[in-house]
Amino acid sequence: MRLDEYQWSRNPRGLHNEGAYKALNFDRYRHLQLGWMKLVCGGDEFVKDIPTLLSLNITPVIRIYRAVPGAEPVDEGVRRYWETYRRAGALWFEFYNEPNFPDPEWPEEMRPHVHYTNIEQVIRPLCDNWIIFAEYILSIGGYPGFPALGESSDVVQFMDAMLIFLRDHRRERFINIMRSGGYAAVHPYTLNHFYQEMPGNPLVARPPEQQNGAEGGWHFEYPYDPISQSISPGITAFGDPNSLIGMGTVFNQRLKEWFDLDPVPAVGTEGGIYPLPANGETKQPDSRFPPYTPQSHGEATAAMFNWMATQGPEWLIGLCLWKEDDYYNYSLPAVQRLEQIRQIGWRGQPPTHGEYTVRGPGPIHGEPDFHAVVLAPGLDPAWFFDTAQAYWQQFRPIVTTAWNFIDFIPNDRSLGVTVITPPDMVDSMRQAIAQQYPNVLLDVIVAQGDIQSVADVFTQRVWSNRRFG
Repeated sequence: MRLDEYQWSRNPRGLHNEGAYKALNFDRYRHLQLGWMKLVCGGDEFVKDIPTLLSLNITPVIRIYRAVPGAEPVDEGVRRYWETYRRAGALWFEFYNEPNFPDPEWPEEMRPHVHYTNIEQVIRPLCDNWIIFAEYILSIGGYPGFPALGESSDVVQFMDAMLIFLRDHRRERFINIMRSGGYAAVHPYTLNHFYQEMPGNPLVARPPEQQNGAEGGWHFEYPYDPISQSISPGITAFGDPNSLIGMGTVFNQRLKEWFDLDPVPAVGTEGGIYPLPANGETKQPDSRFPPYTPQSHGEATAAMFNWMATQGPEWLIGLCLWKEDDYYNYSLPAVQRLEQIRQIGWRGQPPTHGEYTVRGPGPIHGEPDFHAVVLAPGLDPAWFFDTAQAYWQQFRPIVTTAWNFIDFIPNDRSLGVTVITPPDMVDSMRQAIAQQYPNVLLDVIVAQGDIQSVADVFTQRVWSNRRFG
């Protein structure tokens, strides 16, 4: 896949939700002009919200939360949740979260052993189980994220250890994942590694009280910005990745050097200008750069997203601010400035906030050009052919358990989809397909747990020469 083939809002401005089972506030997201929403989920509690987010042109990123997961393998429970969110329209998924941080991600007895040099207990199981996750997400039509690492002092070494293992032991599988929809999940916490230059002088930073998020002159390319390079000539993200573009740069350079792959998208699934200036504090983690106050933090946060849309690397497509409740509980001025400063469309395109782009097949004129039978999870093609052999012989539909193929039907062709689903999945299946593909003729057959009832439906259609219900 090319960068322009990934489906997303074309708006880099994002927010991380408060947490699992916490209700979403769509009015907030409209006012903030969001294009991304990171959802940490306890289960399927946000499935019903996915169509609403998509209708607002907000791209959800899904991670199912598990306490102290370590390098846990994929199990049937988490697969069912991924399937449910995918059917609702979600495309972007994560599995592990900062596995280079022993506490709190790993069981207590394992924490002393979590290190990038521990190949057998840490790197190998992380990579092998991630491969299984990624291939499964691809099989259901989603995009799997390479694990986001916490920006510790050894974060580059940890990423390198994983990529070296994949290069040396799982090369072809990893290359296929990255070519087929894989992306880099990153956690870009920028500290104060940014500034707005004085007009006409890129080596002089404006003091915080003179910064304006609606004006130009911002630099978020640390450590490649003029001030950094004047202090440490030749420094790269490999020497200091604590920035907006740092780990995405490292990951994509490694893809090219070690796998001969073109860049893949990098999505900041949490991050931002951090630590937050709560309670009126002024923050200056790096004395080489200006401090930020609550007000200048707001100016810079809004400016950061417009910089991403117009000047940042093309592969850096989103950042979800950590996190929703903190921005509101601390009454940070960033909330107001994000509401006030218009988000610029991606690469100068007109703003698309609040719009939804119709994808997939075009309108039906008479009979659909194509017909597919989609089986809900738990049903397999053998079951269908045993149940509806006569129907298949007469109408010859495509039979599949995944519906991501719809994306690849061009707009000058039309499609009818017959979905066979148990009663508890009817609404989610309707929402998933109808919301994303409004031109598709959706034909639902409810499997009540009795094979004979489904067989009777297909038999009646054969007798009446009726393809759809």
